[in-house]
Amino acid sequence: MADVLPLVEARLRTALGEPDARAAVTFLGTDRIEVLRFQEGDIVRYATLGMSAHPMTDPTAVVADPVKGPRAELVLSVRTGRADTGKVLRPLAVLAASPQVEGLVVAPGASLDVGEPLWPGAPFTSVLVAEPGGLVEDLELDEPLDPVRFLPLLPMTPNEAAWKRVHGAQALQERWLNQGTDLRDPSRKSVPLE
Repeated sequence: MADVLPLVEARLRTALGEPDARAAVTFLGTDRIEVLRFQEGDIVRYATLGMSAHPMTDPTAVVADPVKGPRAELVLSVRTGRADTGKVLRPLAVLAASPQVEGLVVAPGASLDVGEPLWPGAPFTSVLVAEPGGLVEDLELDEPLDPVRFLPLLPMTPNEAAWKRVHGAQALQERWLNQGTDLRDPSRKSVPLE
């Protein structure tokens, strides 16, 4: 079976251009996760590379299927010059390793929390996983492999994360939209939740 990661990196380069930096993180008992940085005007995008090497498996499954199952990579977009977002590399790698480490299936609507600020001084410790297909198209793989989906991450403040747990991802996204929230602002305040 062909190695998926070169195909994934080629798709990222096609959609986002050439990365201007990359870093690799390896956690005990997991495959290496890389984070690539792409600069486009005043937006910097961080994309994981390595999460899609294996399909995500339902944690209740008795045996992990080495072929079938959803595959994904994570993409975070933020405005440059407003915060030291370069330190987001390790938290992103932690999130990308969570399917291997914790047996999570990361899907749109999910909340992922790293338990610490995403970067120094960030008002966010968690992200909302958004719907794929906008920025980077899904990468179709040969049967029987599932396609690789590129999942955007939307940083959430602790109050937003708590509100989302009660009201759901769709309600939070509507609240952001109605308030004209700039989700790429790395130092934005929580959206009004009353």
